[in-house]
Amino acid sequence: METEKSMTISLSDTAAGERLDKALAAAVPTMSRERLKTLVQAGKLAGAGGVVWDPATKLKGGEVFTLTVPAPRPAGNAAQDIPLHIQFEDDHLLVVDKPAGLVVHPAAGNLDGTLVNALLHHCAGRLSGIGGVARPGIVHRIDKDTSGLLVVAKTDPAHEGLAAQFARHTVERRYTAVVGGVPVPPAGRIEGALARSTANRQKMAIVSAGRGKHAITHYRTVQAFRGAAQVECRLETGRTHQIRVHMASIGHALLGDAVYGRTPGRLAPVLKELAFARQALHAATLGFQHPVTKEILSFESKLPADMLALIGALAAEAE
Repeated sequence: METEKSMTISLSDTAAGERLDKALAAAVPTMSRERLKTLVQAGKLAGAGGVVWDPATKLKGGEVFTLTVPAPRPAGNAAQDIPLHIQFEDDHLLVVDKPAGLVVHPAAGNLDGTLVNALLHHCAGRLSGIGGVARPGIVHRIDKDTSGLLVVAKTDPAHEGLAAQFARHTVERRYTAVVGGVPVPPAGRIEGALARSTANRQKMAIVSAGRGKHAITHYRTVQAFRGAAQVECRLETGRTHQIRVHMASIGHALLGDAVYGRTPGRLAPVLKELAFARQALHAATLGFQHPVTKEILSFESKLPADMLALIGALAAEAE
């Protein structure tokens, strides 16, 4: 049975001024930068002054560290034959069109029947493990009740390359949403740092910049109805519940979103008639540079039937 291993990493003087995780990745080419970052954050790296927790620590140069690498653990999630709509797949990654209602990764209350379980079956073990055993291959995620596009890494180099693009905010992500009210002005930029709400840990909230993660959403109105609108939201950053919180903050919560807004009374019968019981949000466009081949890739996902029906009903009511 394998046990954890320790390795000594000696950095050169030329590492002065560099980020710790970057220098470690150069010194340990057999491990990805994301994997090393995860180990640092788990308290597995020690220097002359003790445990180092921050991967962004600036180096003085010439440091010597001891890295403890845990023994590999098999993924605890069951592979399940759950149908997947795959738009693209090669040896390095795949792009999945997720239906509303499918949870991305196992968590309390959703231990199976998730996208991860489906991926474990489809890929038969060929998934990146950088994200940890609970989320193999998962580079980013969308909410259970949001539909649309996700990219999944099959290899560690692909995972690292994609994660770097998300960190640099160079991945194109456009969402279609249906909101209550008609935004004025019809297009704009919403900026507000996000963090867990202190009143309800299940919710995110706009907080002061020092407390939360920087977040920017660009929106534009595609078509206006009576008391509602179809909007396109482009993410400049990608934070948990970002579009839902940002649109609610300007008085235009997503229709069907029981967490961040209430459906305007006159529209409630429309949603009830359609049995529309989720936030009206769809990840419609995903674009990025392939982390291995360097090809520029762009994908589009058509609106699912429930959102098409909602938009159609609102359009008919407005006539």
